[in-house]
Amino acid sequence: MTELLALDLKAGVIHAVSLDGRRVRTVVDGLGQVPDGIVVDQLRGHIYWTNMGLPDPGAAPGTEPEFFTRNGSLERVDLDGGNRTVLVPPGAFTTGKQLTADFEAGRLYWCDREGMAVLTCDLSGADLHPLVVTGSGERDARITRNWCVGVCVDTDRRQIYWTQKGAAKAGDGRIFRAPLDLPPGADPAARTDIELLWSDLPEPIDLELHGSTLLWTDRGAEPEGNALYRAEVRPEHGTPSIVSRGYREAIGLAGFGSHCYVSDLGGSIRAVDTAAGTDITLARLGSPLTGLALADLP
Repeated sequence: MTELLALDLKAGVIHAVSLDGRRVRTVVDGLGQVPDGIVVDQLRGHIYWTNMGLPDPGAAPGTEPEFFTRNGSLERVDLDGGNRTVLVPPGAFTTGKQLTADFEAGRLYWCDREGMAVLTCDLSGADLHPLVVTGSGERDARITRNWCVGVCVDTDRRQIYWTQKGAAKAGDGRIFRAPLDLPPGADPAARTDIELLWSDLPEPIDLELHGSTLLWTDRGAEPEGNALYRAEVRPEHGTPSIVSRGYREAIGLAGFGSHCYVSDLGGSIRAVDTAAGTDITLARLGSPLTGLALADLP
């Protein structure tokens, strides 16, 4: 049965939500390191997720938590919730955000927000290295336009897309594209093959590529933010348009074909059909939700 896997920040669990919204169950609990990105390897029977780690205790009250401590990690579990394994231990990177994969090639890809990088490793957690680096050191990490958040890959054309969200509600978000394979000897901090697709976006977060259509969530200020966006990316990149509005800090995105599912920090999951023009609330879980993924679960 195909279900949605949703990462719950407050409860520290992975929920499985039926596609009609009528059933919610727990697949994995005890996620105490602020989970954010999730991807499913259906063939091998694994769920992978990133952790942001614990936030900086010195962050000012009432502000968004800061994750400058280098304690992000990456974990894996079987589809039935068993055999939980830490693949990339805390300290290997700073803040794990959206996670995606090329399972045929055996690679995972994710963004390290305060680490200011797009990272990759193999399915065992080995061969960890950056593909893109946008800054270094805490001074650069406090420049929020350096923060990499959402990521997706085009395995056919060997390209990678990512978001740099900018400051909260600042309208300084950007989306980039580059070849997926880092040229031999190239410095990920000085790549000359990066293409800026769009700038001055409200606050783009997670990305998915459906054919030639790129979709992304945006948690920026309304009316342009708190929305689901789409734009064509082949052969040229088109003008972004809003598909769905009115989220409470839109974050997670999963889908197939014209069917999209969006989670938000308000605790809701919405189902959007871009072909039929429908937009419904699938579930209200009442707890902040981050990453989403589709899976056929036992």
